[in-house]
Amino acid sequence: MPKVLISDSMSNVAQKIFEKNNITVDVKTGLSEEEIIKIIPEYDGMVVRSATKVTKNIIEAAKNLKVIGRAGAGVDNIDVPFAKEKNMIVMNTPGGNANATAEHAFALIMSVLRRIPFANETTHKGQWEKKNIKGTELSKKEIES
Repeated sequence: MPKVLISDSMSNVAQKIFEKNNITVDVKTGLSEEEIIKIIPEYDGMVVRSATKVTKNIIEAAKNLKVIGRAGAGVDNIDVPFAKEKNMIVMNTPGGNANATAEHAFALIMSVLRRIPFANETTHKGQWEKKNIKGTELSKKEIES
């Protein structure tokens, strides 16, 4: 049965999907490079986020590793050229954070409209700039085309 190492904290959704497909999963977070090198030979796959750096040394020690999955957009924490040299597939999930990114952008827009950065700064200085922190309300606004 294939075996996967999940080395960074993430939701258990990935683990459940692997297990549903008869893939053994070990979740071991916070490991050093040396600790990963000791255990990686027993794994067929590895899933990381940004905390784990998949170095040349880890890849060299990975005798059975076929796939390195990055739960996130970038793969800058994985030695992709060396993994490819070792015939390993490296994949990522670039759209995985699209909702969070959109929500964050909307939160920042609302923050500026309501003058929250200014209100925060002046309040921490002991001022209460009530008239200057009214901001703009969105209620009943018409969209101009």
